[in-house]
Amino acid sequence: MNLKHIFNNTLNRTNPEVNKNVAIHQAGHAAAIYFNNQQKALPPVFFQILITPLATDFQSSQYGRKSNHDHVVKVDGGQLIPMLPSSIEEATSGFFSAQAQAYERAFEADMVNFLVGPLAEAKYIALRDGELMNSHLINVNALNFYGGTSDLEQVNEYLECFPLNQELKEQKITDLFLAAFNFVNIKSNWQAITALADYIVAEHKNVFAYEDIIRILENAHSLATFRSSRGYPVALNECV
Repeated sequence: MNLKHIFNNTLNRTNPEVNKNVAIHQAGHAAAIYFNNQQKALPPVFFQILITPLATDFQSSQYGRKSNHDHVVKVDGGQLIPMLPSSIEEATSGFFSAQAQAYERAFEADMVNFLVGPLAEAKYIALRDGELMNSHLINVNALNFYGGTSDLEQVNEYLECFPLNQELKEQKITDLFLAAFNFVNIKSNWQAITALADYIVAEHKNVFAYEDIIRILENAHSLATFRSSRGYPVALNECV
């Protein structure tokens, strides 16, 4: 998933700094890829987070988002459907019913995972600025203001594979948007997103390995779940 941000490394460090907006956006994608796929009983898929100079950035995945200009931060990998078919009907021709349903779940999971990134960024900015955020105050098109333009382009490419008219496509993307919105607003998911974002900001690394990402996500998610089960408040910026 080439969900990427381009940002300016003003300090000219070998391991560039990443601003919190960028980190939250990418951490949102990562958390969704890991937890959302689990929740849908879909297989795990490898990914990592890369920080590369803009001149050497490569297009091996589909998750991306721009910001300033010297380095690219992106989730590399992470898609259940790495190559889109001409249509879902063609791709599932000859599948058993259960196989076809699982394939469509994978399609929908990828789309939700694209949308979680900009929604996480929108939630972070709203919390930072002391503003309200709910599904009535933000819609799919508003994600363009939170680095979601390339994410929405990817979602629309996926939607083209469904045999749906325009009205049904709009209903489909609304349903996916609400699923992504609900994912971001689950406290344990948000705790995992913010913990991973803090880790990305603090470490100044060029490569964030899959194993390290999963460790941070799992630790934060488990802690938040435990605290919630005991009736303790969840500290949204608590780092593990």
